[in-house]
Amino acid sequence: MTFTPRNILTVSPEARFFLAPDSPPQRQYEALRSFFVDQLPSREVARRFGYSPGAFRVLCHQFRNAPAKRAGFFQPARPGPRAAPVRDRVRTLAVAMRKRNLSVYDIQRELAAAGHPISINALAVLLREEGFARLPRRRDEDRPPTLKPERAAIADVRTLPLGARTFRTRVGGVFLFVPLMRALDLGAVVREAGLPGSKMIPAEQAVRTLLALKLIGTERKSHIMDLVFDAGIALFAGLNVVPKRSYLAAYSSAIGRQATGRLMAAWFAAVQRAGLGRGTSLDLDFHTVPANTQAEPLEKHYVSARSRSQPGVLVFLARDATERVLCYAKAGIPKAQRPGELLRFVEFWRQQTGRPPEELVFDSHLTTYAQLSRLNQQGIRFLTLRRRSKKMLGAIWSRPASAWRRLTLRSLTRTFRTPRVLDEQIQLTGYAGPLRQVTIIDLGHEEPTVLLTNHRTLGCAALVARYAQRMLIENGISEAIQFFHLDALSSMVGLKVDFDLQITLMASALYRLMAAKIGHEYERAQAKKLFRNLLDLSATVRIEDREVIVTLDKRAHNPYLVGSGLVDDPTPMPWFGGKLLRIQFA
Repeated sequence: MTFTPRNILTVSPEARFFLAPDSPPQRQYEALRSFFVDQLPSREVARRFGYSPGAFRVLCHQFRNAPAKRAGFFQPARPGPRAAPVRDRVRTLAVAMRKRNLSVYDIQRELAAAGHPISINALAVLLREEGFARLPRRRDEDRPPTLKPERAAIADVRTLPLGARTFRTRVGGVFLFVPLMRALDLGAVVREAGLPGSKMIPAEQAVRTLLALKLIGTERKSHIMDLVFDAGIALFAGLNVVPKRSYLAAYSSAIGRQATGRLMAAWFAAVQRAGLGRGTSLDLDFHTVPANTQAEPLEKHYVSARSRSQPGVLVFLARDATERVLCYAKAGIPKAQRPGELLRFVEFWRQQTGRPPEELVFDSHLTTYAQLSRLNQQGIRFLTLRRRSKKMLGAIWSRPASAWRRLTLRSLTRTFRTPRVLDEQIQLTGYAGPLRQVTIIDLGHEEPTVLLTNHRTLGCAALVARYAQRMLIENGISEAIQFFHLDALSSMVGLKVDFDLQITLMASALYRLMAAKIGHEYERAQAKKLFRNLLDLSATVRIEDREVIVTLDKRAHNPYLVGSGLVDDPTPMPWFGGKLLRIQFA
């Protein structure tokens, strides 16, 4: 072990600085000084300063024969320049400009225009040298005239220009929803829901604006500021200009849960009149809208996308399995009320259709066995999963091979088409009467799949195929998240989430109607693909005395729009002076 004075406890810190230097140049200097001046033996010096004997001899050789080595220990001080050419060249001009109350940015801009470029740091040093302090914050009228952002007009339906004009818009595809919504009568839906409005922005115009943002896939209400100068959105909404984000946030906050429920009920009836049918089977699920905040008193719910529980807003969703569209949604459900949300949805469906839903399909975490018993008492068929316990799994794997039978699934795309099933009647605590349990293995999962249902006559193959279709609700939720941005919370206020969810349902239904009109390959396409391929269009809009002519730009997929029949006849626009909308292609 090398011994150095650093190990000696009695050596003072000042002496240790010389006897045990830290930096390599100082260590070399002290070692060479000990050898040449103090004339200590080479081996002792090498041991003291941590060199090998051979390395220290090489160092002594370099010191004797290389002048650069000797000169490298102490560098002479090099004083900086006495003058600052860049600052001195503009000093007089900069002082005169500061006396005019110009900021460093204003001074830099004027000096650059005069052919004297200089950095902000250099200007700040110059002004400090001349004794100038920083300027206080100035009012807009105190600032020099420069190019400033253009201020958009205030949204006011009373100043809606109906005269002749022509403009370009980036959102020409949104006008294709106008003939699609002709049978919906959005104004009547809004009046039936009793949504608030004002003289400047009536309720229908406010809802049209929010709906337009959903139809074009705008992530947050704040992103409408990118469209405030696009007259296309304003024309679709029936306003002179698009409302700003502050108004949209305040409007959604003013709508309570009762008004939101009335809007969903009114839209439920209107969209059927527009041609969207109702299926006999519904898929149900919960979804957590995550909230990355600790300030709001939100309960923790499981977020499947992140495989963890975190604060968020719990949403109940119902999807029509036949029409493949979200038809019911409710946000802000407390954990204590989660099991009963299933029966509240059944009551909503009964009020709207006059009868309970025929079939409900959901997973094991949606409700309890007691709620399943109430569904059975109302004559509602259901299909769900049963939670697997170790005891139940042990009983399943202990069943003899003769108890199982093999069936063939008709789906040609499945890899596992011949699973084995065990069909039996069981009794569960909380459920009145026997319940059918179908256990499936060899389905591609490590653990068996256990289905619970009150279907008495439906075959096992049909039950397995029907529950597999339930996974499509995940696609519906994914579509709501990816294109309609269900998870993009602009506020933690629950009412905003609830109202935004209803606008999402409306946009989802309109895209299903659009897909049905277009047909062909797009009949089952999701909203994101429909918008990207067909509706993401720029257009030229020409407003005349009696007509509004929208000329859509050329795109390869326009023949699908021509064949849909949406542009065949002009559509009246009651919210825009009763003019007729005529859509044509360039």
